[in-house]
Amino acid sequence: MKKRTPISIYIAITIGITILAFEMFAQDTNYFSTPFFWALLIIITILLLIMNSIGDLVENERFSRLTDEEKQEYITDQSTPYYQKLWNSAFKKQSQTEEKDILIDHGFDGITELDNSLPKWWIGLFYFGIIFCAVYIIAFAFTDYAHPEAEYYKEAKLQLVSIEEYEKNAPPINLETAKYSADYIAEGEQLFKTNCVTCHSDGGKGGIGPNLTDTHWINIKEKSLFKNVFWMLENGSPNNPTMRPFIKEGTITGRDAEKIASYIYHINQEKTPITEKQGGAAPQGEIAKWQE
Repeated sequence: MKKRTPISIYIAITIGITILAFEMFAQDTNYFSTPFFWALLIIITILLLIMNSIGDLVENERFSRLTDEEKQEYITDQSTPYYQKLWNSAFKKQSQTEEKDILIDHGFDGITELDNSLPKWWIGLFYFGIIFCAVYIIAFAFTDYAHPEAEYYKEAKLQLVSIEEYEKNAPPINLETAKYSADYIAEGEQLFKTNCVTCHSDGGKGGIGPNLTDTHWINIKEKSLFKNVFWMLENGSPNNPTMRPFIKEGTITGRDAEKIASYIYHINQEKTPITEKQGGAAPQGEIAKWQE
């Protein structure tokens, strides 16, 4: 009769598998606080204890059928703790006498071979690796667990929600508080393409509306270029009704205007102008002398 695996190991493995299953398939990541999770663990533990009790009955029945010599051998074997046996099977070397029993009767140049079994820890790692790979492949193929794209979209969604929440509670951006930032250029370009490209064309080179990359400006309401663009987005052009007051209409927010103004400042002050030869619109208005 072999020494049975302690019930504590079965419970630990089962709890680990249960947690892994919840990690892979549960929609709510906060499952530790749900009554269902703990109730499931309790039920599984009770079932394992019942299984262990049945195993004790079967073991006692088998023991009663052993001979006296087999009983003594079994009792001696049982006296060694289970974890000690695992340790011995993995690391303890056999004695010289034991080596003779497992010596294979062939060799070469004085080198002999022993018929050793593979260490238990090696076999355990081998099977663990196979099981882990199988579970990981299934999870990757059929669930969102351990899937980089799913994790990316989940994190991106959470960030967008946090940004929306921040913008709800953040103080509104107006002409006094708006500030230029290079961090806004990329997003400002996308907002420009959505709201401004129809009149001012790609890159702000002008078309129906004036060229935003040159030094000329029709409406000069503020001392700095950035503030002047924000003013135009808020109030519109007094000379052309096509340039609407986007902020006052509610088409864009003050924060959006801050980003668009940052992009226009970038293409006007930090990049070379798009001339008529390059497809830009002819200068309109007067030369503006902006203050930084």
